[in-house]
Amino acid sequence: MQLRIEGDRLTLTLEGAERLWAVRLRPIVVPREHVARAEAALPPSTWKEIRAPGTALPGVIKAGTYFTAHGKEFWYWVRSRKEHPLTIELEGEWYRRLVLTIDDAAGWAERINAWASG
Repeated sequence: MQLRIEGDRLTLTLEGAERLWAVRLRPIVVPREHVARAEAALPPSTWKEIRAPGTALPGVIKAGTYFTAHGKEFWYWVRSRKEHPLTIELEGEWYRRLVLTIDDAAGWAERINAWASG
């Protein structure tokens, strides 16, 4: 997984098997003005979510598009890296929230918040 800030765009690109698990071939590109905030935390998850399309193995992986009470969300969470959650709240986008497991999630949250407010 690659997360990049390029000018006025935040780009999430999945690689290899991640693309298959998430059923997402294209990058997710979000303009700066649509990023509300980011935090190094995992939002609550319930059994009421609808996955379409994606992969779910409870406690192991949650990847793809999920319809929740919050709205449409994109998840790529894996248990082996559960200590690295990053949640990015969006406004005016296809997805209301991106939930990822990524190295240095706290650092990414700080960078994204500083970039979004700049």
